[in-house]
This record gives sequence, structure tokens and C-alpha cells, in this order.
Amino acid sequence: MYKITTKSKKAEKQFYEFLDDKIARKLELLKQNPRTNLGAHKLKGKLKEFWSCWFGSDLRMIYEIDDENKEIIVFSVGSHKIYL
Repeated sequence: MYKITTKSKKAEKQFYEFLDDKIARKLELLKQNPRTNLGAHKLKGKLKEFWSCWFGSDLRMIYEIDDENKEIIVFSVGSHKIYL
């Protein structure tokens, strides 16, 4: 199982701003398999080193996967605007 960390103070603030019981349950699924659960997919272009998943409605999370340390490193959380 992977653990969740954040890349920066900004990412940490965004992460906890949206965290509620529903999101926490979904994060447990993501921690089991960060490459397939919650519609996870590899991004392209300038964000090609990152992954994205969907929490519902218009809420997305961009993250990196560190397999060696079993970490999901949160880069950004928010609406589709986070891709810009």
C-alpha cells in the first residue's frame, strides 16, 4: 500500500482544503493501486511525468508515483484548471 505525501506547502493546503470523508475513502482505493483506481491516467505534454485521478464532480488530483518509497506525491488538487 502506498502512502500520500505532498510536493509543496501549496499542494498540502489544496489537498487538505478538499479532504473530507468521501475523498478520504477514495484515497484509500488510490493507495491500493495509484495507476488504475479512480480513473487514474498518465498525463501528456508538459505534465508527462505526472498522473491524474478523478474524485468526482470537477475535482482532480495531479500526482507522481514513487514506487521505491511506495509514495503518492500530490502535486496539485482542484478543478480542470490545475492542468494549466
